[in-house]
Amino acid sequence: METNKISGAEAVIRCLLAEGVDLVYGYPGGAIMPVYDELYKFKDELHHVLVRHEQGATHAAQGFARATGKVGVAIATSGPGATNLVTGIADAQIDSTPMVCITGQVGKHLLGSDAFQETDIIGISTPVTKWNYQITEASEIPEIMAKAFYIARSGRPGPVLVDITKNAQFDLLDFSYEKCTAIRSYVAVPKLKLKKVEEAAAIINNAKKPLIVFGQGIILGKAEELFKAFVEKTGIPAAWTILGLSALPTDHPLNVGMLGMHGNYAPNIMTNECDVLIALGMRFDDRVTGNLETYAKQAKVIHFDIDPAEIDKNVKTEVAVLGDVKESLEAILPLIANKSHDEWHNKFKELYKIECDKVINEELAPTNGKGISMGETIEMINKHSKGDAIMVSDVGQHQMFTCRYSKFNQSKSNVTSGGLGTMGFALPAAIGAKMGMPDREVVAIIGDGGFQMTIQELGTIFQTKVPVKIVVLNNEFLGMVRQWQQLFFDRRYASTEMTNPNFIAIAEGYYIKAKKVTKREDLDAAVAEMMASKESYFLEVMVEKENNVFPMIPTGASVSDIRLS
Repeated sequence: METNKISGAEAVIRCLLAEGVDLVYGYPGGAIMPVYDELYKFKDELHHVLVRHEQGATHAAQGFARATGKVGVAIATSGPGATNLVTGIADAQIDSTPMVCITGQVGKHLLGSDAFQETDIIGISTPVTKWNYQITEASEIPEIMAKAFYIARSGRPGPVLVDITKNAQFDLLDFSYEKCTAIRSYVAVPKLKLKKVEEAAAIINNAKKPLIVFGQGIILGKAEELFKAFVEKTGIPAAWTILGLSALPTDHPLNVGMLGMHGNYAPNIMTNECDVLIALGMRFDDRVTGNLETYAKQAKVIHFDIDPAEIDKNVKTEVAVLGDVKESLEAILPLIANKSHDEWHNKFKELYKIECDKVINEELAPTNGKGISMGETIEMINKHSKGDAIMVSDVGQHQMFTCRYSKFNQSKSNVTSGGLGTMGFALPAAIGAKMGMPDREVVAIIGDGGFQMTIQELGTIFQTKVPVKIVVLNNEFLGMVRQWQQLFFDRRYASTEMTNPNFIAIAEGYYIKAKKVTKREDLDAAVAEMMASKESYFLEVMVEKENNVFPMIPTGASVSDIRLS
């Protein structure tokens, strides 16, 4: 194998190129400057996007990873640069997003001395990374970078942080690179046990009232087609978590909607009536299960997952099928019977009609004489996107409306912050999603609160000319908190009313075309103009101030206690 003596900083760049990376997000500073000097030299091969805040780098890398399935990369300097990455790293950890973060660090001889911009990013990031490592010698760089990418993308994906001291960036090494394919102490994918697959198949074949619940594991495992075949062969109604959304087309006849706190009425109610619950690539998050003491106690639970830590963590299983979901579905498909569960499925349809009458129809086509609803705005975007856009939502009421009402024809179309619930996620994540998938329309749906948490990333859009469509649903409130205050705190709206700036002027200050909609009759034309634009576009929609998201399961309540109003 050929070797050549190069600096550690150049080695970092060559490692990235060897891993197929051609796009990184970051912000320079003193301790990472040698790497940035090499980035300048390699700018024709490796495109660096200058964000306006390091948190924006991680969210952009997340958006890129979620839309493409590739590893996102973020770079920052030491101290505050590194600590500013932590929120995005924690978000990626809980949402199983493959990401490699590279941080600069003070020289090896200064470690532990409280030097300028020194911080123990390894200690800080340990709870929120899949793996992290501090490089203090240039010779370590190729092996550690190879491990970083392997760990980030393999098995259940997640974020990895590599901290590199400044001396390691300057020092020379004999460079050679070999991709990592295995680590002795790390089992990325458990070996599939066919006996467990057979046990699961037998239970599924004998079920009278089965229900499938599926999560992002289907998407991460690239198992969408096999999953669709599984659903159609079994004839079982299938409901999704918010990160599982788009793994199965929205209009598929067996897609019965969203689970959880603001999910659809039917799948939540029927969770506590099914006799077999088949969970694929999901982790039984509390927002999905509600009160665990009453969750699906009547059902035999079959759990397909790649992560042994998720089995029996929250919900006790009858059969656990550990392994890659694609391999598991390939193994079980020949063993399951062709069935239809029409009578059972019809009960979902009846409950959906109740939800339509009490919630959905009024939300999508209001007749109450009030202002524009969030739901009708999403429906208008559906009309013009025809279900082909990537929808990137922030966190709050608008997120729930986006997940409930967006229409998707293909996978990797719903990008949102699920487990951590990070306000400020959507704007930079939309930048990453659009750069990763330039041929797809990308629409960021953001509340007026979350928008102001990363509003500076409008500067990144202006500088890069990335044609992201931005929709701010402005109700002049921190809407989700206000809804809880209304329902559970006697309308004491403590610190939730927003006095907002002129968003249009701010967008135009970044030379982004902008429009504000205050009247329902102007909404269609404004959305059409936005979707037709070949450049970035900012649309502010003034929505009803006290528009609540229903259905709703109160915290700690059973999924059967779902409220329609």
